[in-house]
Amino acid sequence: MTAIALPTCENGLGKVISRVDSADLIAGVRITSIALHPDDRGYFLEVIRLPQAVDTQVSAALSYPGTIKAFHFHKHQTDIWAAVSGQLQVVLVDLRPESPTFGVRNTIYIGTLRPWQVTIPPGVGHGYKVIGMEPALLVYVTDRFYDPTDEGRIPYNDPQINYDWEIQHK
Repeated sequence: MTAIALPTCENGLGKVISRVDSADLIAGVRITSIALHPDDRGYFLEVIRLPQAVDTQVSAALSYPGTIKAFHFHKHQTDIWAAVSGQLQVVLVDLRPESPTFGVRNTIYIGTLRPWQVTIPPGVGHGYKVIGMEPALLVYVTDRFYDPTDEGRIPYNDPQINYDWEIQHK
């Protein structure tokens, strides 16, 4: 992947997203509430429907409490994330210079307590931190097979993205 010009962001969390229809979402990012169907045996969660999906990959990542996996981005690939157990602090940053939301950061809390599906378009940097006391399981779907030449990486503590990973409500 070629080098990318990073925006310079203020320190902090960026815009914390608390509604699926928030006007503060980065352009092209979509959030969908996932129906949770509990009964006396547990629950059923329909993560995604993919009618006539071609070259789609479904993957899962289990991460332990406190783990930070950030940042990476794709030139062409769209990701769809759903945390099916545990809690994630998802961080997005718009890296597309032509975008009306270039440099905007979003923080989205998803997981067992907030079953949301997050669609991340190409050019939006993304990562997460596992919060809480239990591991988190992230199921993610991509619209193409893994291609390492499509992926770029940025350190989680990059001074230009300037994201504050510390607990905010102490």
